[in-house]
Amino acid sequence: MEDRFNRHHNYSWVLLNEEPFTDEFKRRTSILTKSEISYGLIPREHWVQPSFIDENRAARARATMVAKNIFHGESVSYRNMCRFNAGFFYKHPLLAQYKYYWRVEPYVTYFCDLPYDPFLYMEENDKVYSFVIALEELGDTVPTLWDTVKKFTREYPQYIAPDNSIDFVSDDHGESFNLCHFWSNFELGSLDFWRSPAYTAFFNTLDLSGGFYYERWGDAPVHSIAASLLLNRTQIHFWSDIGYKHDEFQHCPQGSEHKIGKCSCDPSDNFDHQGFASCLSTWEEVRYPNLTLPDAEDDGEMALETPPLVVEERESSD
Repeated sequence: MEDRFNRHHNYSWVLLNEEPFTDEFKRRTSILTKSEISYGLIPREHWVQPSFIDENRAARARATMVAKNIFHGESVSYRNMCRFNAGFFYKHPLLAQYKYYWRVEPYVTYFCDLPYDPFLYMEENDKVYSFVIALEELGDTVPTLWDTVKKFTREYPQYIAPDNSIDFVSDDHGESFNLCHFWSNFELGSLDFWRSPAYTAFFNTLDLSGGFYYERWGDAPVHSIAASLLLNRTQIHFWSDIGYKHDEFQHCPQGSEHKIGKCSCDPSDNFDHQGFASCLSTWEEVRYPNLTLPDAEDDGEMALETPPLVVEERESSD
């Protein structure tokens, strides 16, 4: 991230953890960037299982998921993390001064140079949420999520965007969840959206149902459904030119974007249209319903909204 992008812009880093960072961690991370780094402790009430959860019921749910061999099915800490990312990270005092954020997780790879400022692109083009990988969720982790979403839409119809993207997350226009979501380990978006009355009502409805603990709701489907319902489709952006890998899932820019970004990834190793669980084609059909898309094998551009290749960079603060 520093080598490919931030060394040209010196945006500040905010690192959050449920336990205090050690002095050694702070020393090692501070030598990797010239930018300011803030180290924050997550408030306990934003991380632990809330008191309204019936632990006996939650424990039975975890045991059932273990028997089904569901990823992180046994983990309370994973559920705490998902709930925090879904409903509390943007409330941390260290983020109060910011309008936009770029979520960066450990053990991810960025393959390409980014010769423009994506934050400026978001602001200048009225983009609110953005992603690089779209895929299907594990159905056994969210069996009642959509029923809870429908409860929200009945109670708060005023918050549903007129030109929403419901057909990205539902194949029957809202009757059921098709499991498609934007993978949230990469997110670049507006903090004001999460702080809005609409998302606050959405998250509170989901949270009070207990689904983060009685099932294993991830922050990715929660964020994705919220963006699909509460935003107009033009406010969601796919970064075709940002090469990215998390676990075995990889997005590698195609055609001229690969060359311009000096990308180190193999263009043929690309989850976009090759992965059996990819939802990018679904997003493209929703975002551009009247447009014939290029073949995924073509050497042309898959980007239908291409940011400027070069934007004047900010003066370095060093």
